[in-house]
Amino acid sequence: MGEGNAIGLRKSVFIVKGFDCADCAVKLEKKIAAIAGVYKANVNFGAGKLSVEHSLEDAQIITFIEQSGYESWLEGMGQSKDVATVWWKNLRLIATGVSGLLLAAATLIDYLGIYENILIPLYLLTLIIGGYYTARSAFYSLRSFSMDMNFLMTIAVVGAAFIGEWSEAATVVFLFSLGNTLQAYTLDKTRQSIKELMELAPRDALVRRQNVEQRLPIEEIRLGDVIIIKPGERIAMDGGVIKGMSAVNQAAITGESMPVEKQLGDMVYAGSINEAGSMEIVVTKLAQDSTLAKILKLVEEAQAQKAPSQQFVDKFAAYYTPVIIISALGIALIPWLVFNQSFDVWLYRALVLLVISCPCALVISTPVSIVSAIGNASRRGVLIKGGAYLEQIGQLKAIAFDKTGTLTYGKPEVIDIIPESTISKEQLLAIAGAVERLSEHPIAQAIFDKAKGLKLPKTTSFKALVGKGVQAEIEGSIVYIGNARLFKEMISDFTVYQSKVEELEKQGKTVMLVGTSAQIHGIISVADTLRANSVEAVKALKDTGVEKIIMLTGDNNRVARSIADQLGIDSYGELLPEDKVSLIKELSQKYGGVAMVGDGVNDAPALAVANVGIAMGAHGSDAVLETADIALMSDDISKVSYLIRLSRKTVNIIKQNVALSIIIKVVFIAVTLAGAANLWLAVIADMGTSLAVTLNGMRLARGLKEQ
Repeated sequence: MGEGNAIGLRKSVFIVKGFDCADCAVKLEKKIAAIAGVYKANVNFGAGKLSVEHSLEDAQIITFIEQSGYESWLEGMGQSKDVATVWWKNLRLIATGVSGLLLAAATLIDYLGIYENILIPLYLLTLIIGGYYTARSAFYSLRSFSMDMNFLMTIAVVGAAFIGEWSEAATVVFLFSLGNTLQAYTLDKTRQSIKELMELAPRDALVRRQNVEQRLPIEEIRLGDVIIIKPGERIAMDGGVIKGMSAVNQAAITGESMPVEKQLGDMVYAGSINEAGSMEIVVTKLAQDSTLAKILKLVEEAQAQKAPSQQFVDKFAAYYTPVIIISALGIALIPWLVFNQSFDVWLYRALVLLVISCPCALVISTPVSIVSAIGNASRRGVLIKGGAYLEQIGQLKAIAFDKTGTLTYGKPEVIDIIPESTISKEQLLAIAGAVERLSEHPIAQAIFDKAKGLKLPKTTSFKALVGKGVQAEIEGSIVYIGNARLFKEMISDFTVYQSKVEELEKQGKTVMLVGTSAQIHGIISVADTLRANSVEAVKALKDTGVEKIIMLTGDNNRVARSIADQLGIDSYGELLPEDKVSLIKELSQKYGGVAMVGDGVNDAPALAVANVGIAMGAHGSDAVLETADIALMSDDISKVSYLIRLSRKTVNIIKQNVALSIIIKVVFIAVTLAGAANLWLAVIADMGTSLAVTLNGMRLARGLKEQ
């Protein structure tokens, strides 16, 4: 997957097979970045990928990667070389199994005291088979002057064999190989979210071209092609419905639990499932530009971003490993040279120290948690752009919401129909709907939508009255629909209606009167209404401990106050975009940070200046996906409280992992120096800790339910 850029470099993405340690991944990144002709290298440990900006041939980069002990191929070009799905094709797994059987045989022979002359050959064979991949990686590590865990473990094994501890050397090799195999398996589980996303879209679709139906790979489908989607099929491309209607399950894209009705003109997305009727869609985006493809790209990029806690751990590990190696040399040599102690005893203790001090558990403690949490969120229609935002959102004490389209539906709806005594509600609504039928104003559309299903009278001579309303002729009479100002000019005793109009306006409603120049037939009020779950969502946020929740809007203060009172939060009305930016800055200074939740279009400046910008309803919106720090793919603000709880759980698990890694290291180092530890116990402690922090981090991939 190579592409050019402005300064003549090429960017290539390589799949790297064999990453079982975050520390090893970091060292490979540094090695590739140091090559002449490489401008920048970035390892995505979570996805098992390496991105390189370079002026070399892709084959040269692959050679360098393979010389470091990994298998690699260009993304999209080597699927046949992907991770084996059956155990008998996994050579590392086979090597681990064979070395385990050899070790078991040697242990049994040693215990029974028979055929002792073949003990050392059995142990040696165990070392060669079980330690081949470790030794190979150690060799490449030494060549590149980067001492990783494989290098430390190989020294320990060779040293143990050198002083005659064949049994321990063989046990260490088997346990280390087994630990790596188990860790690779668990890490593959954490990467499953990306694999699941990749598998959502079908690889082909039934296309109609020039009245001929044919099944084509998605790479060959062009813009404007018509795709036929049958009941139960998964949709292969983004497009608009041109025929048929159906219920579509788009949970994979938006996180919505219920299917969404789709009909003529509606958009459908690759990866969603057509549950009921047949449909035909016209393709609006190529496969590589689909909403699903963008989600996949964003999730991968997010998993590659290093959270603040991970940056700290990486810096710590950079100093930690050299210190341990120097300490091990000192432990092996100083007692022997200075105090005339036994060289074998202190060399053994130094080897144990090398094994237990491998920083893998510490280095992997953060990325595995971040990868799991981001995967969890992506399956629920929440895209988090990086670990930094995931960590930060749970720490913020203030959240600002845009009103229109965020807390409310963003479109007016008829609330009150109040006719005069001489006319019924249905008659008043039918008259109003007939007049408003020809108007494109949002309020007019709301009234007309409400009147659908009624028998509407015929209208002629429609005319818009700028700033006041509209008029039309019905059965020889001119009927007006407009605001209070229009009717004050026509009707002398308007004071009868004044108090009712003011009462409705105090409730945040827009009031429209219906009547002739001589008589008012009634009042219709419209308002932008709260989303069905806004009250529960705000309550859930308060339950998480968020101190300040406010609503920002360009609407007048009366409307703002009406909506905010229903939610029990503060509001600021009549705001221009720059006013929202100023308020966000003030909140950030007062509360040490603020999140802004909006629709991502007219709220872009406020979203940008907030510590964390959260855009909602982002499915199908390229601009929102690109600009927001966090994107909610559906119009569900309850996911904000879910985000905060996920963030806090993630940070807690990272702290648990780091603490566990350091405590076990410190305890075992002390035990080693006291001479009470041996090599195989050190391996169990090291690999056990790595597996423990991996499994603990994987808890973030499941079990956190939305409220």
